[in-house]
Amino acid sequence: MKDGKIPDPNVIHPVAGYDKEIYVKPTVKNPNIIVGDFTYIADSEFEGHVRHHYEWNGDKLIIGKFCQIASGVEFIMNGANHQMNAVSTFPFYTLEGWNMDPPAFSDLPLKGDTVIGNDVWIGQNAVILPGVRIGDGAIIGANSVVGSDVEPYTIVVGNPAKVLRKRFDEELIDLLLKYRWWDKNVEEINDLIPILTCSDLEKVRDELKKRLA
Repeated sequence: MKDGKIPDPNVIHPVAGYDKEIYVKPTVKNPNIIVGDFTYIADSEFEGHVRHHYEWNGDKLIIGKFCQIASGVEFIMNGANHQMNAVSTFPFYTLEGWNMDPPAFSDLPLKGDTVIGNDVWIGQNAVILPGVRIGDGAIIGANSVVGSDVEPYTIVVGNPAKVLRKRFDEELIDLLLKYRWWDKNVEEINDLIPILTCSDLEKVRDELKKRLA
């Protein structure tokens, strides 16, 4: 272990003396926000980045392990959506004095839970819209607005976010998804770092095949 320290997912500040990067999981209080071990955000708090998350909608934000969330990223939840199947989108029912009951859930464009996989890198100032599902190992470019699902190990950029390319070929992606390194224990992951950070992808491919055999 580096400097005699063991990685601890329950530590809030993983960089000594620096409070602008935190592990998210130990800070979350909202039961409808579920975050995996070692996911961090480049900020001193997280829940302020989750917008329009009202408990009566029941939607969840689920983020996997080892995700890297840059500063300025926002997760827009279903409470931001307005009724769109009527003449006006104005939410009279939310404001004092207007004679309107809340619309039926079936009249609201609710998109369900927002689900982010493991080892996902979300670039600075990206916006994740309600109900989006982002696969393991994906990369979201800075300032992107993601309104549709992203497949594993895919890079998307822009507004609206479009696929730039796959990070690896389908065989290597399949091996990574089967191996699921993020589910190993801390000791195993520490031993895997030379593989996880190796730029010789053929060597990585061979090693994963041996480990999965």
